[in-house]
Amino acid sequence: MGAAASGTVADKALEGGGQARKLAGMRFLPVLLPAALLAASCLHADVTPANFDLAVKPQDDFYRYVNGTYLKNTAIPPAYSSWGSHATLIDRNQQALRTLAEAAAAKGAAGTAIERMVGDFYASGMDEAAINAAGAGPLQEPLDLIAGLKTPAEVFVALGRLHAAGFGVGFKFTSNPDSKNSAMILAELQADDVLGLPERGYYFKDDEKSEKLRQQYVAHITRMFVLLGDTPEAARIAATSVMSLETYLAGHMLSRVQLRDPQATYHKMKLAEAGALTPGLDWSAYLAATGAPQFAEVNVTQPEFFQHFDRLLNNASVAFWRDYLRWQVVHGMAPFLGEPFVRENFEFFGRTLTGQQEMRERWKRVVAVSDANIGEALGQLYVAAYFPPEAKVRMEQMVANLRAALRERIQTLEWMDAPTKARALVKLGAFHAKIGYPDKWRDYSALRIDRGPYVLNYLRAQAFDRQRLLAQIGGPVDRSEWFMSPPAVNAYYAPDRNEIVFPAGYLQPPFFDPQGDDAPNYGGIGTSIGHEMTHGFDDSGRQYDGDGNLVDWWTPGSAAKFTERAQGIVKQFSAYTVLDGLHLNGELTQGENIADLGGVRIAYAALQKALAGQPRDKIDGFTPEQRFFISWAAKWRRLSRPEALRLQVNTDPHSPAEFRANGPLSNLDIFFEAFDVPEGAPMRRPAAERVTIW
Repeated sequence: MGAAASGTVADKALEGGGQARKLAGMRFLPVLLPAALLAASCLHADVTPANFDLAVKPQDDFYRYVNGTYLKNTAIPPAYSSWGSHATLIDRNQQALRTLAEAAAAKGAAGTAIERMVGDFYASGMDEAAINAAGAGPLQEPLDLIAGLKTPAEVFVALGRLHAAGFGVGFKFTSNPDSKNSAMILAELQADDVLGLPERGYYFKDDEKSEKLRQQYVAHITRMFVLLGDTPEAARIAATSVMSLETYLAGHMLSRVQLRDPQATYHKMKLAEAGALTPGLDWSAYLAATGAPQFAEVNVTQPEFFQHFDRLLNNASVAFWRDYLRWQVVHGMAPFLGEPFVRENFEFFGRTLTGQQEMRERWKRVVAVSDANIGEALGQLYVAAYFPPEAKVRMEQMVANLRAALRERIQTLEWMDAPTKARALVKLGAFHAKIGYPDKWRDYSALRIDRGPYVLNYLRAQAFDRQRLLAQIGGPVDRSEWFMSPPAVNAYYAPDRNEIVFPAGYLQPPFFDPQGDDAPNYGGIGTSIGHEMTHGFDDSGRQYDGDGNLVDWWTPGSAAKFTERAQGIVKQFSAYTVLDGLHLNGELTQGENIADLGGVRIAYAALQKALAGQPRDKIDGFTPEQRFFISWAAKWRRLSRPEALRLQVNTDPHSPAEFRANGPLSNLDIFFEAFDVPEGAPMRRPAAERVTIW
């Protein structure tokens, strides 16, 4: 991820949606809004002196020097777990999407096919009376299927039917580029869609907060079962069974740190070998239930997990599995059901986990689900209304400057030997950038959306996306495909395609102004471009070559020197603490921290190229170099509730905002020079401890 961690557990639980395909190294980051919305916002990349705290010296805490007054005077809105530069942009962007969705809904049958799809999806989500009247009724068919299961074999086939219907339960069956033959699509089995708690560690930590959270989770499951019609005692027993089953499965999953290594999740095998690995699972029956095409090979991302899944399926009581599947169905669909389900879902995943005080307005939740599930339909309307061609042109110029700066940087690296440099330059030369929106829009003609039950529209959209991905198995990779919608306030690097993608939704103030000053543009969107480029050379991305293949192109000596420097980043960020002394996980966050450090350095060098031959006037009393760093720090302006901050540290590969702002700068001579930071100052790490990689 590049910008804020916008895909939080609470967001997923409250809003639903998300891509079915895994993208290792995907990065979250933020189009132009109607004039009325822009009038209320910062109209340039972000250098806003009113937000500064001049009582803080830049050399002591640059993040608070740039953002201190804002942080002191701003309250997190009750419906949010955090608030800042990214959240305000996302909020404004949602207003633009709401305008489009409401207009499409008002046109009804008179609209185009895309407008009808967008309008019907939005209208079904906004029909609160019908949703409340239906309760959990629209889920009766899958609940009846689960209730009738009597044998482990029936459970496994039911998983296939539930997957085909759009439910995420038990594990994930999808497709991805073959990591060692990136031109082709390979079937893939993932240990996803398994747990209710944020990640495996939540099931095993023995501190008081973790033990209390597990108790609260079981109580939440109990209340959800009561809403489905169970007696309180039956619900309590079922919830205990669910917790037991999830804990067992969690114990055989890789940690988030282990998942950072793409080699750890590449286990390509013949389908028959997968069957031998899990002799108690009838994959033929399962695959027939999913409607998948015939294929001979599959990547089993976590073989040990599937071996234990097999053992549990065939040894635990089928009643346990019925309870687990019921829970997974109602848990995944709760945001789309009647108010009691929505409210109970929020109380745990919103209030307890992230500290939110109240739910977001329904229209915001429905807009977010629409964007996540039919984003290239909504995106067509969005781009036509709000994305100016000059924004794409300016971005392409910036990408070219950053590519040139990274090329020069690679050529002059003192720690990398000549053979590895040559291969790194080949990878950089093959690097591709996608800006704004796809060249080819997704074909939704096979997806039926109507003004009936909201939850069924969501499930059909999920099923459509799953089947679209399964249909690709065994075929060539479609390199025109996008994995974020054009309105997304986000960006990503895809190592298996060696590309960065910047949706239109990110390309606006306060991070980017196509008509604006170079310095804050490079400090804002430019550092994000550099960040995503650097992901191609972080601890995970560096393992892929220019064609997107997982292959070792490094000499042993250069690899060792990279690892030594990367461990410096791990050590630096592991020393940072939040709340009651909770340390950041430097191993988990190292890829993002490496990308931040490289992104700032590369963007600064690209700025110097853009400024060549131009006047270097001060604006608001600041040099271009100072405005660059101010824009960088302003990008991370963010307030977080304690619960959300704890969740982020435990689960998110991104460091909290203040450390993303200050951490990289404390290693950089270019920053010390811009603000006359003396030796010994907090923002100037001792020379022996400074980290330089890219």
